[in-house]
Amino acid sequence: QVHLEESGGGSVQAGGSLRLSCVASGYAANAECMGWFRQAPAGKERSGVASIDGRGGVIYDDAVKGRFTIARDATKNSLSLQMNSLKPEDSAMYFCATGSCYGGSWFGSITWGQGTQVTVSA
Repeated sequence: QVHLEESGGGSVQAGGSLRLSCVASGYAANAECMGWFRQAPAGKERSGVASIDGRGGVIYDDAVKGRFTIARDATKNSLSLQMNSLKPEDSAMYFCATGSCYGGSWFGSITWGQGTQVTVSA
């Protein structure tokens, strides 16, 4: 069973930067993909921000292309999301995830972290 723990959220003014980190522990047979989702407001469906598959293929949501960078360190079982030029509409709870994905679409069982809040003020 995989456990994910995020860190790095916080509050920043528009135009600023934040870096989210996620460390995975344990093992899951379907954990070839890792990615970031966000949810705002609470209760709304989580939407994909960026994902990286087992071969290093990366998919970004159009809303964050050119501003966010996802990176995976397989040796450390870690995932990061560098977020630059942040906008108020990026404010959300961000979740690290692992599971099966293809072309940016996730399927099957997904393991979630507990989430980390990002707040961007105008």
